[in-house]
Amino acid sequence: MDGAEPIPHDRQALPAGQVVELSPLTRRLIAPNGGPFTFTGTCSYIVGRGRVAVIDPGPENSGHIDALLAATRGETIAHIVVTHTHRDHSPGARLLRDLTGAPIIGCARHVPIAHSTSGRLDASHDLDHVPDQLMVDGDTFDGDGFTLTAIHTPGHASNHLCFALNEEKSLFSGDHVMAWSTSIVAPPDGVMSDYMASLDRLRARDDVIFWPGHGGPVREPGRYMRALASHRRLRESAIVGAVGAGERTIPAIVARIYDGLDPRLTNAAGLSVLAHLEDLVARGRVRVDGPATLTAIYEPVTA
Repeated sequence: MDGAEPIPHDRQALPAGQVVELSPLTRRLIAPNGGPFTFTGTCSYIVGRGRVAVIDPGPENSGHIDALLAATRGETIAHIVVTHTHRDHSPGARLLRDLTGAPIIGCARHVPIAHSTSGRLDASHDLDHVPDQLMVDGDTFDGDGFTLTAIHTPGHASNHLCFALNEEKSLFSGDHVMAWSTSIVAPPDGVMSDYMASLDRLRARDDVIFWPGHGGPVREPGRYMRALASHRRLRESAIVGAVGAGERTIPAIVARIYDGLDPRLTNAAGLSVLAHLEDLVARGRVRVDGPATLTAIYEPVTA
């Protein structure tokens, strides 16, 4: 790990249920669904004034939806925007649509991978999500006094979109880039090579601040994403080293390379290692007899 730029995480606890004015066009309200994967809860964003858009209404929680309605009292929720279909982000969109009539726009519905080489289905997705208006990479939505541009950033989820707020040079980064933690990349829907390519794509932009799906803002996006990419490369090297040292299974690799891991995150760490191994096998850096799965036996590549 020597020589790597440390990830400048910001783990300041942010209370749920409070409307916070972040900028002239952006307000945040955090859902009460805190946990090891969601930090203090899902960040819902209210964009604009008067006729507004709500980004990521969060889980199916009527109290949070009521709080969003109270935060916009006297205004009109004109659009409901969803970054991706994990169940802590999209189910609340349908509750909010039922109460406001606003259309759901943004990411595509999730299509399950029924026969995945990873050996599991992705159980974290909201299979009932169907947008009223699908947005794809480069699509632009014009609200009253603001513009949101969709940027396809697969990796954490294949249908993940970030949204650039052009007027403020800010980016709603969903779960792709978060200040409080690295993102989970969990096969079969999460793909490490896609995640790294999406990081590179965002690094080429000039946004000045990211508003993520959990936790506080990423204030120096370029520096932060450079550290994220370095972290992933070091994790990859550690996995190759563990296999070379005789660790042949994912549980053994996790035990070797994750120091002080919260036991609640052991399964997630295993999926992250699998995502790296899928990429390493595809690139010829690790060998496996058959597909890369959670239960496969991995071997070093010898010259």
